[in-house]
Amino acid sequence: MDILLKDKINNIFKSQQHFFATSKTRDIHFRKEALQKLKQAIISNTEAIYQALKDDLGKTKEEIDTFEIGVVIGEINYALDNLDEWDLEQATEVDEFLKPSELAIRREPFGVSYIIGPFNYPINLTFAPLIGAIASGCTAILKPSENTPACAAIIERVINEIFPLDYLWVVQGAVEENSFLLSLPFNFIFFTGSPLVGKVVMKAAAEHLTPVVLELGGKCPTIICADANLDQAVQNITRGKFINCGQTCVAPDYLLVDKIIKDELVHKLIAYIKQHYYQLGSIGKLVTTKQLDKVLSYLDSTNGNKLCGGEIDKQHRYMQPVVVDEVTWDDTLMQQELFAPVLPILTFDDIQKVPELINKYHPQPLAAYVFTKNYALGKAIIDQIPAGDAQINDVLNHAASNCLPFGGVGRSGMGEYHGKYSYQAFTHRKSIRITK
Repeated sequence: MDILLKDKINNIFKSQQHFFATSKTRDIHFRKEALQKLKQAIISNTEAIYQALKDDLGKTKEEIDTFEIGVVIGEINYALDNLDEWDLEQATEVDEFLKPSELAIRREPFGVSYIIGPFNYPINLTFAPLIGAIASGCTAILKPSENTPACAAIIERVINEIFPLDYLWVVQGAVEENSFLLSLPFNFIFFTGSPLVGKVVMKAAAEHLTPVVLELGGKCPTIICADANLDQAVQNITRGKFINCGQTCVAPDYLLVDKIIKDELVHKLIAYIKQHYYQLGSIGKLVTTKQLDKVLSYLDSTNGNKLCGGEIDKQHRYMQPVVVDEVTWDDTLMQQELFAPVLPILTFDDIQKVPELINKYHPQPLAAYVFTKNYALGKAIIDQIPAGDAQINDVLNHAASNCLPFGGVGRSGMGEYHGKYSYQAFTHRKSIRITK
């Protein structure tokens, strides 16, 4: 790594420490103004964002408006509407032995934060945590993914041309730059990415006892019961699985289908895919040729039955959706999160045993999904599967809510964000006692 870049990063880090110490970022008017500036900068760069996401991931404007720009603007607006309330000091009841006194809880920003963005939703998943940092009163250094260079350049332009470097700053780079940044004594780290890199981040954070939020992943199961509305299930599952070419951390990773309705489901699934998702390039592109080669190696070694799809355009990183039937738990497709438009199908004949199998082979997924008309059964199933989040009769959409905390558990991560939970993620609950 270039010594000049190391010196620059060090100087920026120290300047952010100094700026945070002035307490200017704690002023609520300062924070609201910064959120407004970020919102306007994103809106002003809309066309450039469209082009960058098309170049890097093959995304359409409709998809970008919904899952990238739309989510971020929604988060900013929600923070602006609710920041006054979130900032209020909260009075609590007083223990008998502490009377007479007053007790309260005050939210206090951690300080200088480090936000590491992923490649799959580079605008959304880099700026959404930043909204929490700004709303809370932290400063931030951001490193976008090197695997989406066009988006990384836009993120750098939006931040570095609008904000002073002692407040917010974007650093470009890969493993070497990230390792150096992780060696610095940040007050808080927010990471979105793979469990493998998450372990690296957590280990580095431990050197300075730095608190972290880790938004990781895992193999999200989708259980389809015998009484499920199959047309609804097929429509929702295909949308959630194949958007962004399967590169979504809460996408259905595999299906667990009741044997009674498996053939009917497969028939409807294949027909729907061929009607809506079969054109090569219509679902976007895989992030790198390396990722495409890895996925193809899984498909070459699977013992399952490939029912449809699989055509590729390696030059443009396009891949047709692939459905693989008769998959078993020890198959190559079931060893790790696929992050690709490949959908393995497993079957069961006893719904009561399904949670046990999931917990045995792929515990603590980021999300778990159940399709059934029996809501009591659906709730009973998700209650037996420790997961970051869960849905009954839909997939994915919970992750876009401002009103729900989003995050993993155990292997799929720790901590949560979105809405007020983003504000809370970047703040410490400080207990206050005033003796009378």
